[in-house]
Amino acid sequence: MTENEARFGPPESLLQLIDNLARFHREHEEYYAQAPLRQAGELQARSRVLKALADRWSVVAVGERASAVGFAGAEDLNAPGLVAESGVLFLEGEGEPAELQRLKRELRQVADDVDQTGSWLAQAMEQAWEIAGSLAAYRELADLLGERHRIIADDWQSAALQSLIARMLRRALDLLAEVDFTPAALRADLGGDRTAPAYLYSASELLDRSADLMVESAMLVHDNERRWRVFRARVRELRSA
Repeated sequence: MTENEARFGPPESLLQLIDNLARFHREHEEYYAQAPLRQAGELQARSRVLKALADRWSVVAVGERASAVGFAGAEDLNAPGLVAESGVLFLEGEGEPAELQRLKRELRQVADDVDQTGSWLAQAMEQAWEIAGSLAAYRELADLLGERHRIIADDWQSAALQSLIARMLRRALDLLAEVDFTPAALRADLGGDRTAPAYLYSASELLDRSADLMVESAMLVHDNERRWRVFRARVRELRSA
């Protein structure tokens, strides 16, 4: 860009591009200021399942009320109230409950989704940072450069949180993989060292922290709302001048 070009202000093509970004990226961020909150609630619900089972298995006398009848509920393994809340049901003569298998599949899907989102957002912010730097040549936009760079910084931090959340969820799954959830294996463990509750507590703590970070991510993106409005209002002013 020449000094003469900068003197005459931002060209219409650039203002049109900035206006487009301010409109559609703001709308995109409105979604990502809400979606992580829903995901956080879902993670907390899954964490409660693990905690309820861990609480039960930490104190229950194994086999005390076990039934020999196939498909009967395993009295010693099922946590009070959990079946109605989550559907997780341990049955005599059966394997790992289908609901627990689904819980793990869903966690893996969430991890994959947030990892993909975080990677995409980080790459987008790399490009946005370079473009924002080029705006410094236009004095009409000088007072908005702090706003624009703050938007990018918030989104970049959100991207890093998304990647961290994916790591934590996958590690929680690694911990759950250490537990054999068949009734026979659980009773053998609970009759000995009782390691299953410890793995479940640790996995649930990772889910809890992941939920916290999802809320932080949503807060960072939500913080950009006013900044986008201010930025777009200035661009519209310049386009109408």
